[in-house]
Amino acid sequence: MASIQTTAGGMPVLILKEGTKETKGKEAQKNNITAAKLIAEIVKTSLGPRGMDKMLVDSLGDVTITNDGATILKEIDVQHPAAKMMVEVAKSVDNEVGDGTTSSVVFAGALLERAEELINKDVHPSVIVDGYNAAADQALKLLEKIAVKVDIADKDMLLKITRTSMDSKLVSDDSPVLAQIVVEATKQVAEKTESGGLKVDLDDIKVEKKAGGSMRDTKLIKGIVLDKEVVHAGMPKKVENAKIALINSALEIEKTEMSAEIRISDPHQMQMFLEEENRMLKSMVDKIKSSGANVLLCQKGIDDIAQHYLAKAGILAVRRVKESDMTKMSRATGARIVNNLDDLTAKDLGSANLVEERKVETDKWVFIEGCKNPKSVSILIRGGSQRVVDEADRSIHDALMVMKDVLEHPAIVAGGGAPEAYIANELRQWASSQEGRAQLAVQKFADALDAIPLNLAENAGMDPIDTMTELRASQSKGAKWTGIDCRNTKVTDMYKQNVLEPLVIKQQIIKSATEVVSMILRIDDVIASGKSKMPAGPPGGGGMGGGGMGGMDME
Repeated sequence: MASIQTTAGGMPVLILKEGTKETKGKEAQKNNITAAKLIAEIVKTSLGPRGMDKMLVDSLGDVTITNDGATILKEIDVQHPAAKMMVEVAKSVDNEVGDGTTSSVVFAGALLERAEELINKDVHPSVIVDGYNAAADQALKLLEKIAVKVDIADKDMLLKITRTSMDSKLVSDDSPVLAQIVVEATKQVAEKTESGGLKVDLDDIKVEKKAGGSMRDTKLIKGIVLDKEVVHAGMPKKVENAKIALINSALEIEKTEMSAEIRISDPHQMQMFLEEENRMLKSMVDKIKSSGANVLLCQKGIDDIAQHYLAKAGILAVRRVKESDMTKMSRATGARIVNNLDDLTAKDLGSANLVEERKVETDKWVFIEGCKNPKSVSILIRGGSQRVVDEADRSIHDALMVMKDVLEHPAIVAGGGAPEAYIANELRQWASSQEGRAQLAVQKFADALDAIPLNLAENAGMDPIDTMTELRASQSKGAKWTGIDCRNTKVTDMYKQNVLEPLVIKQQIIKSATEVVSMILRIDDVIASGKSKMPAGPPGGGGMGGGGMGGMDME
């Protein structure tokens, strides 16, 4: 520590353990702000339709290519504690609304940059935090005011919103096809709530991905795709008008818990013993057959002999199906999951037009499709290579989340930095009503909001200063949907361009960024304890759990 306090008698007073580092005041703030700003720098270039992608290579050499803010930040191993807080912003926005992760980090970075300017002018961090929070509240009110209500039945509108989410991603060229799939899938699984709204659980949409083909071959399956094959070669590979039984118990003879010993004195007894086992398995299969099922999905194992009888009965069977898939199957086909074979009746069976084993690339998968009104569906993503499929999966996840947001809260705003620029303009006028130094913070908040359209313009290769001047001019004339059209590199009405985003996403970006910035600004002292020292010895540490009592510095 820099200054060691001493008592009257000249004895040094140590409160913290040796090796502990402490940074205080301005220096601590500066470090934290710089670290957090660097995180924003990383994702800044991937914002918007003209944003670039990042290639991330992890310690095992696995490559991820993406421009999804949350994925980029999850994949890189961030050490600095303040930078970790920025990563959490992206994660929370991703979990809550699914899209807008890059924007939230860029906005938080801009807020910190502006706050630093004020701190250098000796404005106290608490004042800045208060100003920011007041500005955020006002911004959320303004967003509510300009948002446009959406009619959920208007499919064209939903398609435009979904395509906006995909346009900044790798899949933008195929967005017309994919948007159609996303909208259909989400509407299919949406359920009415008691208050009359809709609720969407994305777990009901199973996304399977397989490299091969092209992205155009991505399909929506009104049913479920199982990445399993039919258990026995003698079974039918295709069943039409399927009656599906979902069984949670194993089709095997249970071994007894106790160790039992059977003494056989005569070879006939051995024969009888085996025949009895066969008879038990056959009676199990007969029960399934008598219920009228011609497809069996089993969560546990199926004995070889049982497989033989099932094949003879012409039943298509799949074993060891994941529990989550069983639940989805039950929602899709209307079947009840039966735990005990004796309970199986015709009423428990689900139905589907077709159950078929198909070859997908080198694997055999079972497709269960054509369910009447499935409350669970599958999307099978195809693409040129594994990396493309992975990125398509992330883009489709974002798009599904966006659809969920709109169905649950049907209000939208235009994209392209239009709402941000509009709110920034309004906030600048509103700032004068604030008292004292807080109004400086409100103005800085407005400047930070402009970072979103500014970055969009930079990433599209437009001149940032000219663009922002033009944007502000037309915004101040009251054209509130004027934003940056990155595709055609011009400033124009984004609502007419069909660039539309859910209101919830914009609100979440402002909330999350403001909260994390307030947190970082309030820190004025960073105390980091020293790392425990490993004793010198063979690599891999000694016998005491790798280094035993490291950390106790022996004097």
